[in-house]
Amino acid sequence: MHSFLSRGNAIIAYSLSVLALLTFFCFLSTEFLDYRAKAKISTPKILVKNVPDYSASRRENDLGYLTFDLQADLTPLFNWNVKQLFLYLSAEYSTPNNALNQVVLWDKIILRGENALLDFKNMNIKYYFWDDGHGLKGNPNVTLTLSWNIIPNAGRLPIIQSIGSHSFKFPSEYTTDRL
Repeated sequence: MHSFLSRGNAIIAYSLSVLALLTFFCFLSTEFLDYRAKAKISTPKILVKNVPDYSASRRENDLGYLTFDLQADLTPLFNWNVKQLFLYLSAEYSTPNNALNQVVLWDKIILRGENALLDFKNMNIKYYFWDDGHGLKGNPNVTLTLSWNIIPNAGRLPIIQSIGSHSFKFPSEYTTDRL
């Protein structure tokens, strides 16, 4: 007959197969949902400053500073398969040196059960907005976009971009004020 170990192995293998199949069906039940949402972004304060770079190059670079307003209702994105959302606000622009520049300026994690109705006013950016050179001064087309990663219980990790973005222009003069 079969030994105790071979019977235990068969039970464990069968149980794991059933759990894998159930996990797949759980993933499938939320895979085709639309996880997009509208976001309204505005920038009340926009400054650019010329600051020295103390690395080996010894040149000056542009440092952008801005405050932003953000309104978005992300409550409908949560379902039983969403553990958390990782939100990030990114800026995209082009310069003569680089056709595409992307910079993450702010991020936030929203766990399931937390308030997912965002209404932020005059928020400061969390990370420096550096440009390696003078690509921010007078740049006419900088676009802010809110995006998020959905962290599920089971399934893939999609990256979703909000419906709606905000474009603005940096001033053509450097500020002498402290940021």
